[in-house]
Amino acid sequence: MASESSSRRNLLAGAVAGVVGFATGAASAATMIGSKKGPQVVVDGRARFKNKVILITGATSGIGAAAAKMFAAEGGKVAFCGRRTDRGSAVENEIKAAGGEAKYIRADVRIEDDLRRFVDTTVELYGGLDICFNNAGITIERPLHEYTAAEWDDVVNTDLRGNFLALKYQIPHLIKRGGGVVVVTASSNAIATGPKRSAYSAAKRGLVGMVQAAAQDYADHNIRINTLIPGTTDTEFVRRVAGMMNAPDAVWQAAVSIWAKSNVAVANRLARPEEIAAAALMMASDEFTFMNGAQIVVDGGKTAHA
Repeated sequence: MASESSSRRNLLAGAVAGVVGFATGAASAATMIGSKKGPQVVVDGRARFKNKVILITGATSGIGAAAAKMFAAEGGKVAFCGRRTDRGSAVENEIKAAGGEAKYIRADVRIEDDLRRFVDTTVELYGGLDICFNNAGITIERPLHEYTAAEWDDVVNTDLRGNFLALKYQIPHLIKRGGGVVVVTASSNAIATGPKRSAYSAAKRGLVGMVQAAAQDYADHNIRINTLIPGTTDTEFVRRVAGMMNAPDAVWQAAVSIWAKSNVAVANRLARPEEIAAAALMMASDEFTFMNGAQIVVDGGKTAHA
């Protein structure tokens, strides 16, 4: 029995050490959640988006899914995309079960025809377009010289080119509508980054520049375009990139608790998807009409500390 208990302790210690070792070099979009949970996001019954049409990319899980539910809860008509049809259908059904309006449309932001079809279908379905939350993104973690050209292109084509294509097909509909709002998800890695993040950081920093220029292109059309810069967030994406999707929850929580205490400044925890989604809703609302071409950092103090 003593030998068996010792073996289990060694196994847990090895798993924890492995995850912590991974996390030290992973992107902020691919790190771990700490044991501190933080305050809950309060839904107060507001209807800031009543009858507005909201389009969201990358919303089958994580921040995008949380935003889709929250926009719908505030009266929005939400169309969202992603590559996983099972997850997209599940999010759509959850929104409808709660009394909201939503439609999942499968689309891959790397494919121009997919994005064009997604935007046009949304407009045909709901009669126009008011708000876009361009949230889709991926990461691959490597030292720079170890990326294949295909891997580099996959990250940049998803995170940067995909956002260009989204804007390309959204803007004409927003102009026709007489104005609107676009929120683009970047990353705290656009401000302060680390090793093995060159593709991700390049793409996310590029988004900031793209938004600054595009905001000036379309200000006269009453279109506001801003960048949301989240810190490390507790999403399925994080766990998947960490290679921990099948790890027992106890192992995961033990590892991330240790890691977060010394690596997630200042909050010492990760954000919940709802906390980042709440910022996106704030930026998309009519309460911030003078915010344009801005970068709103919601990272728990990470970049202030860096």
